[in-house]
Amino acid sequence: MSSFAVPLDDDRTQLEAFIEEYRDAIEATLEGLTEEQARRRLVPSATTLLGLLKHVTWMQRVWFEECVGGMSRQELGLVRNPDESFALSGEDTVASITAAHREACATARRTVAGLPLDTVVTGHRTGPRTLHWVYLQVLRELAHHCGHADILREQVLAG
Repeated sequence: MSSFAVPLDDDRTQLEAFIEEYRDAIEATLEGLTEEQARRRLVPSATTLLGLLKHVTWMQRVWFEECVGGMSRQELGLVRNPDESFALSGEDTVASITAAHREACATARRTVAGLPLDTVVTGHRTGPRTLHWVYLQVLRELAHHCGHADILREQVLAG
């Protein structure tokens, strides 16, 4: 075994694999839907399938580009709070939001490349975090919103 090989039970490998799985899963909830179905509001809040993907794109940019990368939300052109991140504009489409999500994921991968999990990052407004903590937070949020998306997709397809 090469000294560069990463064991399958390595924490980082597991965290990244789970994050990738949920990134793919939330995108998959939009597969085969029309633009209208992706935007359909089925709950009193502004939560829609397309809005969920827009929100998790924003969320990952906050954690990886702001918290780890050290850029402000203003510099990144991001809305200030989570509630605003669900709002869809007239230009938002399944294709455009999916492309933005994929770009945010690619940027996140580049941002953390080579950083150990115990790296302390200081770009979050509430104080320092370790990269390990950021990974767990992103994983938690992705899993949480995938659950929402699964239920909304089921409702959209039933209606």
